[in-house]
Amino acid sequence: MVKLLTAILVFMALGNTTAFASEDTRPFAIAVHGGAGTMSRAAMTPERERAYHAALRTALQAGHAVLADGGTSLDAVVAAVRILEDNPLFNAGRGAVFTAEGRNELDAAIMDGATLNAGAIAAVTRVRNPILLARAVMEHSPHVFLIGEGAEAFAAEREIPFVDPRWFHTDERWEALERARAAEISRAAHEIPYGTVGAVALDRSGNLAAATSTGGMTNKRWGRVGDVPVIGAGTYADNASAAVSATGHGEYFIRSVVAHEIAARMRLAGRTLEQAAHEVVMEVLVERGGSGGVIAVDRHGNVSMPFNSDGMYRGYMKSGGEPVTAIFRD
Repeated sequence: MVKLLTAILVFMALGNTTAFASEDTRPFAIAVHGGAGTMSRAAMTPERERAYHAALRTALQAGHAVLADGGTSLDAVVAAVRILEDNPLFNAGRGAVFTAEGRNELDAAIMDGATLNAGAIAAVTRVRNPILLARAVMEHSPHVFLIGEGAEAFAAEREIPFVDPRWFHTDERWEALERARAAEISRAAHEIPYGTVGAVALDRSGNLAAATSTGGMTNKRWGRVGDVPVIGAGTYADNASAAVSATGHGEYFIRSVVAHEIAARMRLAGRTLEQAAHEVVMEVLVERGGSGGVIAVDRHGNVSMPFNSDGMYRGYMKSGGEPVTAIFRD
């Protein structure tokens, strides 16, 4: 009897050890994007291309470090997006484009796939890292979506860091506004540059999260808000399907509810992540005249990054792997 009890205890101990080991070895993954739109190889200098790849790798490594240390997917996507928001290469945070009135108006959203809780903000002008405010809305308010002065009042209550609006100014974005104004006056054709940053992640606990941040569209007016802070359009996460962050011409992403449509096709129609993302981006959006792309990760750690524009700044990093980044169709 004693031998039997000893054997059972040993078996239970081994079983618990195996359980802990299997959790430690569960796959995790993170993907990021820095926007999609009109970009050409001819206009991309080697120095600038290296800078974009380096920035994407830095964001990936920051998020990956969180996941490798057993951190949550929410912490990982916030870590990655904050780095991209602080980099003037991207249309978010410090590199945000200007409105028709010459202001930088920032939008962001985050969603937790485990709980379906979400937070979003729009039209803030003094919050250094909008993604931090979006997360605060999700975790510390009864609401999902705050805008403008109200959002900034809430940010002050939560002690979210503020900066002088001049901190967001970059000469490159101001020159883009001037070109857009000139094209509008002359009624000449003007390509609309799309820009957004985002991250999606799967952590070792099997939880998904998505985060997206943007400065919107150059020369936008009338308080225009795009798809980024619209939950289900530019940002969505559900452990039952996938985490998705979008970038492109926001109006089309809103009308097609792109991020949720991808998740719904997986959950209801049995599509794989790659099938669902490709169908929505390369078929649904194209048929409706929309341009852009998405990054997405599913609960198994699969990553998909389709786009129908000329290019998309993007990359991914999986457990035990190296960062992989790309801009054009290789």
